[in-house]
Amino acid sequence: MIKRNQILNFMYNRLTFLMYDDFNMEEPMMIYIYNDFGGTHTTALAAAYHLNILKPSTKTLTKEEILAVPFFNQLTKQDSGKIIFHGIDDDGHSVYTIGRRSSKLVVPALKDLYEILNNKYPFDERIIFSNTSPTVPFAMTMGGFFSRGLKIDVIGVPLLVRGAQQCCGTIYQLVETTKKIAKEKTDQKIITLENQTYKA
Repeated sequence: MIKRNQILNFMYNRLTFLMYDDFNMEEPMMIYIYNDFGGTHTTALAAAYHLNILKPSTKTLTKEEILAVPFFNQLTKQDSGKIIFHGIDDDGHSVYTIGRRSSKLVVPALKDLYEILNNKYPFDERIIFSNTSPTVPFAMTMGGFFSRGLKIDVIGVPLLVRGAQQCCGTIYQLVETTKKIAKEKTDQKIITLENQTYKA
């Protein structure tokens, strides 16, 4: 015997399909991947803004706010190439970050992998690679070198905080632009944003 819940689930799934197919009332699900050299500074800030962990403000971020951002200045060289999950945004989309070091091959390789998997197991998600490297100011570059590279936090951390304070507004704008472009109607399933207009 067909259970009542099975009938209700069938009706719900069918109505959802018809709404999407006939009226295009739903946008595709997104997978956001913010990427930069180390994957632990501007990408962490971008993910925090995207997930509303950091709120847009005219005030400069404090040292405490910056250092409380998940994964900020926490990853090492050994974490390079790892896709780090940060959370689900208000629209139900997944947010990740990755540190690609100096390699220009990481994002193209991930794009090719996506195409291979999508051809074999088709899915509807749109993936957005957004490069946060252009936003990095000199202070953050030097801070990362001292803190992550040489393990001298007494010099590196203050420089990182200063750098984050300099670029936080730019990163917020980059995130808003990334979300806006991702939601535009297009047949593209992979969107790559280099974001050179946000160069520090």
